[in-house]
Amino acid sequence: MAAVKRTIYRALYGSRYDRVPWGQRIYVRPGERLAREVQWRLRLRRAELLTLAEYRERTDLGEIEEFVVCHLCGDSRQQPLFRPTGPKGRWSYQVVRCPGCGFLYRNPNIRPERLGDLYANGYSAFLTGKYAADRRRRYRLTMDSFHPVFAQGGGRRLLDFGCGAGLFLELAEQRGFDAAGVDLSPDSVAEANRRLARARAYHGTPEDVPEIAVGGFDVITLWSVLAHLPRPLDDFRRFRSLLAPGGVLMILTVNAASLQLKAHGSAWNGFTKNHLMFYSAETMPTLLRRTGFAGVAFTPFYGDTVEAGTTKLSEPLQRRLRRKVEASDGGNMLRALAFADDEAIDRWGGGLKVRRLPKYEG
Repeated sequence: MAAVKRTIYRALYGSRYDRVPWGQRIYVRPGERLAREVQWRLRLRRAELLTLAEYRERTDLGEIEEFVVCHLCGDSRQQPLFRPTGPKGRWSYQVVRCPGCGFLYRNPNIRPERLGDLYANGYSAFLTGKYAADRRRRYRLTMDSFHPVFAQGGGRRLLDFGCGAGLFLELAEQRGFDAAGVDLSPDSVAEANRRLARARAYHGTPEDVPEIAVGGFDVITLWSVLAHLPRPLDDFRRFRSLLAPGGVLMILTVNAASLQLKAHGSAWNGFTKNHLMFYSAETMPTLLRRTGFAGVAFTPFYGDTVEAGTTKLSEPLQRRLRRKVEASDGGNMLRALAFADDEAIDRWGGGLKVRRLPKYEG
């Protein structure tokens, strides 16, 4: 099928877009953005709309799973859209859409007390090797997009939630942050502490570690962690309580409004084995508002190699790519900076398009 698609695209567009990375070609090929949006609307129109009871009757429930309703708006109706499946069928799950607010999430979802089962063995091996070099590059590019928050730590306290093998904590301590991290994978935490000089990684949750539970953090980072959280409202209330006045929360996650999702459906690369929830620039502000944050800013993602300059594109293609990404979904990754309060907006919001969030009354 992939070979057939390549042949069709080559026949339609020739070779002029071959230098554009595959994930970004969808933005620069004429007419494709419109075609994918139409494809998405047709998918939504054709999808069933079920009550939770109807959905439960026809859906299998795994040992560590539970049925859930929309965490953002509480709507219990289910609109099944996707069935991501791993290599050779090793894993599979159902992704539904909330018809009330448009939120995408896995249902059945993982029970919070069993979340550690997903990371118990060998997870640190995934977080190292070639993956490590790619991750470090993405860290730097994202930090640059939110300059000057990450330019110099200056002794400010930083918490990396879901720190994995400590790759970002290394960068944070090099930039002068007083950094700490937590993670549910014991082997990842052990690997992190082997590589760190001053920063420290802990196994468990923030409540398990007195040094972290006391709060007062200037920065909290969630690098590809948000999609893994089965109780996001609880977690984000906790993050808000851990932030000092003027503090910020940085989020990098897959973008559920991505044209790639609309094009590839269940085969989208954001549907991975351990991902549970999928956010966009339309749904994330609801999560932040409900958990006490004062504002949020998003920066577009043009692709790692394009931003790093290792993929050389002509000026016209560069401009076209950036214009289309900014005018549509913001890219396949969602980069957000959440502000704890007005002080944080005043201090760190300069140069960013900050969306102020009204106080949640609920």
